[in-house]
Amino acid sequence: MDFLSHYSEKFNSALATSQVQRQPVELYQPINYILDLGGKRLRPLLTLMAADAFGAQANEAMKAALAVEIFHNFTLIHDDIMDDAPIRRGLATVHEKWDINTGILSGDAMMILAYRQLEQYEDDRYFQLMKVLNQVALEVCEGQQLDVNFETQMSVSESEYMTMIRQKTAVLVAAALQMGAIVARASDSDQNSIYSYGVELGMAFQLQDDYLDAFGDPKTFGKQVGGDIIENKKTFLYLKAIELLDAEASKSLQKLFNEVQVSTEIKVEQVKSFFLQSKADEVLKLRIDEHTQNALNALESTSLTAASKEQFRQFAVWLMTRVS
Repeated sequence: MDFLSHYSEKFNSALATSQVQRQPVELYQPINYILDLGGKRLRPLLTLMAADAFGAQANEAMKAALAVEIFHNFTLIHDDIMDDAPIRRGLATVHEKWDINTGILSGDAMMILAYRQLEQYEDDRYFQLMKVLNQVALEVCEGQQLDVNFETQMSVSESEYMTMIRQKTAVLVAAALQMGAIVARASDSDQNSIYSYGVELGMAFQLQDDYLDAFGDPKTFGKQVGGDIIENKKTFLYLKAIELLDAEASKSLQKLFNEVQVSTEIKVEQVKSFFLQSKADEVLKLRIDEHTQNALNALESTSLTAASKEQFRQFAVWLMTRVS
């Protein structure tokens, strides 16, 4: 989308100049490393878009956007440690390139650096921004704990899973948008509506990520395809397959998830065959459509101009159909 390039250039330039050049280098080098890995930068771009759409200059929201991106990458470092993930954005994860202790400590420092970005907002906006970031930080931790719990929990409902991805993923997308609206001094009503847009968008984003983890192209996905299956994660695809398969096939899928003797390559392919057999992938695509439509409905309740709404609509459609 052409309109995103404007925000992307500004943000990438600001991010490049915000690299931490402090001692000890062993603490800060991993931080600069993960921030240099790239990625889609969706959350900070949404912060800039929201600020611009609600009447502020995008640059006024740059520190808020940096806070969002630094905080997001902090969660990725710790998430990768907990998942023992070897690859992030096509390259070695921080704990693989260095070690687990370095990943923990550098991640902790990143969280503090994220909060410090907001220190430039000296008026009531500082309190509002901190309140939003504090709330989302706690919810992300809650969502991560639910995700960990599900790995050993025998039964997980679809409702429980949706709650988990809302907290672990969607609320940060929503907070990124609300923080841009706060910088622009948008009304409470508009803040709530753009937050709702972000939650629904974040849900669609995570469900699309679930799909790509199983069926994405390794050349474009940027992470290990089948990683969720290898880690025995009870994703939407798994839960829906268990529900839709007949009793024998459902039992076979559950047994396969607990199998330790089979190679990871065989396990991934066999699990994916169950997903396709049950048509769980088709149900997942319907859920992605539903959450995307919910996002667009929330967008309509804002006071944004028709042109701004169209940009956010285009963003949602693009996100729903992404392949990486």
